[in-house]
Amino acid sequence: MTDFLARLWAMIVKEALQLRRDRPTFAMMFAMPIMQLVLFGFAINADPKGLPTAVLISEHSQLSRSLVSALENTGYFTITRQAATEAEADELLQRGEVQFVVTIPADLTRKLVRGEKPQLAVEADATDPATTGPAMNAVNQAVAQTLARELSGPLAVHRPTEQPVEVVLHRRYNPEGITRYNIVPGLLGVILTMTMVMMTALAVTRERERGTMENLLAMPVKPIEVMAGKIAPYILIGAVQVFVVITAAELLFGVPFVGSYVVFGVATLLFITINLAIGFAFSTVSQNQLQAMQMSMFFLLPSILLSGFAFPFRGMPGWAQAIGEVIPTTHFLRIVRGVMLKGATAAQMSEELAVLGLMLVVVVALAVSRYKVTLD
Repeated sequence: MTDFLARLWAMIVKEALQLRRDRPTFAMMFAMPIMQLVLFGFAINADPKGLPTAVLISEHSQLSRSLVSALENTGYFTITRQAATEAEADELLQRGEVQFVVTIPADLTRKLVRGEKPQLAVEADATDPATTGPAMNAVNQAVAQTLARELSGPLAVHRPTEQPVEVVLHRRYNPEGITRYNIVPGLLGVILTMTMVMMTALAVTRERERGTMENLLAMPVKPIEVMAGKIAPYILIGAVQVFVVITAAELLFGVPFVGSYVVFGVATLLFITINLAIGFAFSTVSQNQLQAMQMSMFFLLPSILLSGFAFPFRGMPGWAQAIGEVIPTTHFLRIVRGVMLKGATAAQMSEELAVLGLMLVVVVALAVSRYKVTLD
């Protein structure tokens, strides 16, 4: 029994020492649960508020100002733009700069005085139903309370139980609020992130563990050429994955594709290359394949939670949105949903495309600089 305990203790000490030497794995064991606690506890919010809203006001009166203030007081709407025309308002909504457009008609007060029922239009970017749902539900109550307070004097007769103003809610791009219209395009970004990063994260570490790294270093190739050669085959694999997902989205799930396939293709190629370069950068830092896989999972978690795929992006606090803005998946999802559901053009998605292009340059430069031309 004493010998058994001695051998067991020796194995425990050996494993503890080995774990202590493997500092990246040891750190990951504590970093992953801490990240999950922070993200799920502070960053995730299924009831987003303070959503950017544009107003198109054709009648500048006390009543119209009160209605706008009432919408802001709900906490769901934040007036960020004042559109001059319907075309400008539509452009803001299609580019994704605002979540809502509120249109107050020119004859609002006059129709109320005549006893007619004017219309107040609220248009929403409903590509993500979870973002717009609670806000849309708060509109009628806010308008009713405002009218009950503002309709005084000659207008007091229009305070009956029936609301004197008809609120027209228009869910743009996804009128029925079908969640798969939002989830399925988002899955494309998550699938590409998961597979592309993991594939190339094992590229250099696999060479090192198989003992073929010496042959690779002996070849007369530059680091940029090594990286290009490593990731090129996986671009084709990524393209096949995209084809399968898009085909399934249209045929199985009925997700519309109303935009340009060219814009979609350019954005997808950029995104695939970025993820492959990120995986290659992980492989140059990792000492073995286990560490490479751990780094990949560490990158995948915020890509899912902070990109707007699983939870509304605009519902997250400012610091979480700042982190999300440096994640490639965030910008790719905006482009995919914009092109597929809204029919957004290259000009409308130019900022997101430029960000992806800049990310590609930065990641490639980082990966090449981290690649070691010696075994030391």
